[in-house]
Amino acid sequence: MSKLSCILLVDDDQTTNFLNQLLLKKLGIAEQILVAQDGQEALNMLTQPAEPQAPTYPALILLDVNMPGMNGIQFLEAYQQMPLSQQQAIVIIMLTTSLHPRDVERVQRLSIVTDFVSKPLTAEKMQAILQNHF
Repeated sequence: MSKLSCILLVDDDQTTNFLNQLLLKKLGIAEQILVAQDGQEALNMLTQPAEPQAPTYPALILLDVNMPGMNGIQFLEAYQQMPLSQQQAIVIIMLTTSLHPRDVERVQRLSIVTDFVSKPLTAEKMQAILQNHF
């Protein structure tokens, strides 16, 4: 399997982001790993890429549900409102400790999330994501 062009991690916990980045680098599954601390920062990365001449759109977004500021569900709602040309992510996975039925129902109504995966992210979970969705 070839490497994904880019993975975007969206989580407010810096330790979680650090550990997930280490894991993804160790697995060698992505050319680039981007990190956003909340949904708004992630939206900004998608709509205003750092390199306009050669923007890197994530093939995979690993998105936390509960974050201060713009949370994961609010991100998904805003993402759905973006022009289709900017909705470049192939797969959005909710990576969360919150599998509260209310959250799951809200996310499922949006119908753009591919799967739910409980934290922590492990090599086995990442391999399953790759196998099931790429």
